[in-house]
Amino acid sequence: MCGVGVQRNNVTTQPKIIISEIDADRLEALLDSLPDGSFPGKDALEAELERADIVDSKKIPPTVVTMNSTVKFRVSSSNEEFSLTLVYPKDVDDTGKKISILAPVGSALLGLNQGDEIEWPKPGGGTLKVRIEEILYQPERAGEYHR
Repeated sequence: MCGVGVQRNNVTTQPKIIISEIDADRLEALLDSLPDGSFPGKDALEAELERADIVDSKKIPPTVVTMNSTVKFRVSSSNEEFSLTLVYPKDVDDTGKKISILAPVGSALLGLNQGDEIEWPKPGGGTLKVRIEEILYQPERAGEYHR
């Protein structure tokens, strides 16, 4: 799973993930536009899309990470909190508040639920256990289906 472990009930698994039809279509088009080998996680992201439950955008649960969702995280070891928005590569900026779907952690976040824990790579090596505390903003929950 993109090299990032996901934990539910203290067991590392590949959880069932839910992706909206709109996100799936856009991500497949993005992947098709990229040359093979253009980024290391391409195969892993394709595998995530293949195993996902694809649902109508209006039926996405409000606690699922979708594209353009803003997610609040908590680092288990320090209780430090931070928020990031999962975006398409063209929307990444220098604020440090956005993570590309093409980043290994970005592709691992897509389709996860509030309450899930993931192993987050630390700069310089190693990992941190990070919990998805809350979906602060989700386009589908806000009725924004064509963002």
